[in-house]
Amino acid sequence: MITELEFKSLALQGYNRIPLIAEAFADLETPLSLYLKLAHAKGGGKLSFLLESVVGGERFGRYSFIGLPARTFLRSRGFGAEAVTEVVTDGQVVESAGGNPLDFIEAYQKRFKVALRPGMPRFCGGLAGYFGYDTVRHIEKKLEKSCPPDTLGCPDILLLQCEELAVIDNLSGKLYLMVYADPGKPEAFANGKKRLRELKEQLKYSVSAP
Repeated sequence: MITELEFKSLALQGYNRIPLIAEAFADLETPLSLYLKLAHAKGGGKLSFLLESVVGGERFGRYSFIGLPARTFLRSRGFGAEAVTEVVTDGQVVESAGGNPLDFIEAYQKRFKVALRPGMPRFCGGLAGYFGYDTVRHIEKKLEKSCPPDTLGCPDILLLQCEELAVIDNLSGKLYLMVYADPGKPEAFANGKKRLRELKEQLKYSVSAP
């Protein structure tokens, strides 16, 4: 865990997302049990995920990733003149844009300057989700007008803004709880530490299969 002085120093360097990290041992847990405790216990796990890494298509990798329920997500529908990308926070659309969603997503990512810490795994937050099959129509313009009707009503692109997550090191049995603090908000450091304590408390709960 970094100190408040280090936190303020990183903020002065222009970082607007600073990870606060707490460690715990999880050698008696499974990725699924931890997911149920941390992400599924409240709200049924909506806008959360569990990712397992696999090596060579056969062996489980070193890390498992749990994305806690996201407050903000990006979704995109439509093509050509009808394309629209929305940023949704706490259930409300806070931003909407037309045009190519891939351009919007690229620009959106550039809004965040993240203070990555040494030794962090390759994936440790950010945007996580899916790009649907028809997303190729934003790249291959000749396919734009041949888009079939949307019978499912699902976004073509859905990306969760993952700012709270748990990373399980399956080799060491350690669990890393990560909360990204925005230094532009009041009491960001104190609130981030408080949130980490809350997550540690959730590890004590017993869970059953939903």
